[in-house]
Amino acid sequence: MARIEVEVVGVRIELPANQPILLLKAVNLPQYLPIWIGAAEANAIGIAQRGLTPPRPLSHHLMVDIVEAYGDSLSEVFISGREHHTFLAELHTEGGKVISARPSDAVAMSLIAECPIYADEDLITESGIEAPAPDEEEVAQFREFLDHVSPEDFEGRS
Repeated sequence: MARIEVEVVGVRIELPANQPILLLKAVNLPQYLPIWIGAAEANAIGIAQRGLTPPRPLSHHLMVDIVEAYGDSLSEVFISGREHHTFLAELHTEGGKVISARPSDAVAMSLIAECPIYADEDLITESGIEAPAPDEEEVAQFREFLDHVSPEDFEGRS
């Protein structure tokens, strides 16, 4: 099973449904992997992307802390496949443990633990979308959006 490193581009809101989408990009391929996620997970990813540490641990921080309290650490996240419309992921620890997880939770934890994210190459081929040639102005606008979006922007939407 070939694995490709991916990076978190960010969370976008799909309109008109206001559904958050986690957008991953293959590091060495012109492919994106969009994954629809919940608002709470979008919030957690946004907090982790900005490197914020809440005064009390949120769920994803707590899970990373629990793994570390047991003398292990998160070594990588693997987006392993898809069953129907549900994406699958695994948390891999330095101690060799593999834990099934939702991709949104796994990505939030990887950002907190600062570990790499990989995706199955076949998954990217089958479920990914081709990255258009970069439009520098559009890229700058998207980065501006990501720099100014806050977790509160994802709360209370129905």
